Amino acid sequence: MNDVPPGWELRPSGLHRELTFADFAEAFAFMTEVAAIAEELGHHPDWSNSWNRVTIDLRTHDADQVTDLDHALATRIGELLPVR
Repeated sequence: MNDVPPGWELRPSGLHRELTFADFAEAFAFMTEVAAIAEELGHHPDWSNSWNRVTIDLRTHDADQVTDLDHALATRIGELLPVR
């Protein structure tokens, strides 16, 4: 799969995105929404949070590459974000 979802960067480690929110509460609320989607898809991100910043990396570890599942999760995550 060669297309990179809008807002994402393809790195050797997988799909990568860094987001900045107004504050910790907004960042954590976003992560809570992503967690629900990840559970629904049965596919979980590697991610971190530091105050108002969230960093997300997506890669299907079993396949050792970026797969359709990573693209699906990236697309669903993008749908949570306001157009910037």
